[in-house]
Amino acid sequence: MECSDIHYTRSGDVALAYQVIGDGHVDLVFVTGFVSNLAWAWEHPTIERFYEQMGAFARMVRFDRRGTGLSDRPTSVATLETRMDDLRAVMTAAGLERAAVLATFEAAPMAALFAASYPERVGALILFNPYAKGVRAPDYPWGRTAEEWRRELAEIETGWGTCAYFDRVLARSYSSAAGDDSFRHWFINMMRYGASPGAALNVHRMAMDVDIRDVLPAVRVPTLIIHGPGNAGHAQFMAQRMPAARRLELSNGDESIWLVPEVPEQTRRFVGDVWLEPEPETVLTTILFTDIVGSTEQAADLGDRRWNELLARHHALIRRQLDQFRGREMDTAGDGFFATFDGPVRALRCARAISEGVCELGLEVRAGLHTGECEIRDNKVSGIAVNIAARVMSHAGPGEVLVSSTVKDLVAGSGIAFDDRGPATLKGIEGEWRLFAVDAAADHPAVPSLMQTA
Repeated sequence: MECSDIHYTRSGDVALAYQVIGDGHVDLVFVTGFVSNLAWAWEHPTIERFYEQMGAFARMVRFDRRGTGLSDRPTSVATLETRMDDLRAVMTAAGLERAAVLATFEAAPMAALFAASYPERVGALILFNPYAKGVRAPDYPWGRTAEEWRRELAEIETGWGTCAYFDRVLARSYSSAAGDDSFRHWFINMMRYGASPGAALNVHRMAMDVDIRDVLPAVRVPTLIIHGPGNAGHAQFMAQRMPAARRLELSNGDESIWLVPEVPEQTRRFVGDVWLEPEPETVLTTILFTDIVGSTEQAADLGDRRWNELLARHHALIRRQLDQFRGREMDTAGDGFFATFDGPVRALRCARAISEGVCELGLEVRAGLHTGECEIRDNKVSGIAVNIAARVMSHAGPGEVLVSSTVKDLVAGSGIAFDDRGPATLKGIEGEWRLFAVDAAADHPAVPSLMQTA
């Protein structure tokens, strides 16, 4: 098999390089973790053999993620939402309405979130050595500690490009091939061609910030988690929380995916088994509720005609912002709005724009957001997540945008800062919920550096 053409598509203002391999009967997108280079990947027979095995049953699309390989290199950290937009842009450019998605390591959380948000586009999900959270926590003891991440980032900053650094990575992730001089040569150059030091820092910072634990139950597409013994804790945690997941542990599964010969065959079997299963009836959605503060008093002061005129201007402003941030108006009850978004960053930006915009009308709004699993039928959205978002809004003060911890975790890397409002009891909802207020003064794009990890 020869290296195929490199194509480009745009996601926002970033050009993404992608490649179509094979002519099998199933469409499959392969998203590799960390860094890659579509052209150099073909320069070793082990990788070429992997492509041949995958291309025998699938029309496989690969792409260099933003910041790596042949794609553009923006300076900011990409959020999970931005990376989902990139995957969707590549699928659209390659003509894939629905595909299986194979993702490895830190690309796996994004793929899982994509499957939950766009279940109609994912016929099967295969995750290789995935994880749900980057930094270790009391209820997630398998992640690296913050100190271990800091050391890794420091090593990248001082050692990227050197053989000594890459040899350490090779021994850790490609141990069976570490003594193969030809593979070592390929690997070192793959890293060098795949990312600059700054780009590598961005990718690892993004990997550190991941936390999708709260949304795992919303991933209802058929999922196969392939992992090695060393990653069993991550895999078991995720499989137990994903309703349609099954788990396969391989004795050699802690190696990089290229060196695990069972992966192509296990992928082929799994996709063949589940491809015709019905699509999930739920979708992961970010829900926004807004409400005018003191509306009853203002209506009484202004009178019906002037209040209705002001309300019409308020509605028009909110609808303009929903259009700009790809929000979908679900309901308008009096002076409140109920809207949904396919990504939490867009929802938060929209809420902030609404809060700031209505000030020009002499109004203040409170806003609440939550991301969760919803049913969508007859253009109506329902589910406990809707109730949670409404209850979050009820705790917000004048001019405040309040969010659940789920939203906060999913927007890591966006530059949006939060003030911890502590635990709260939401009427009719079990348990305590930790709420966070958006800090508008600190809302800025993230520009990562080693100093941010201290």
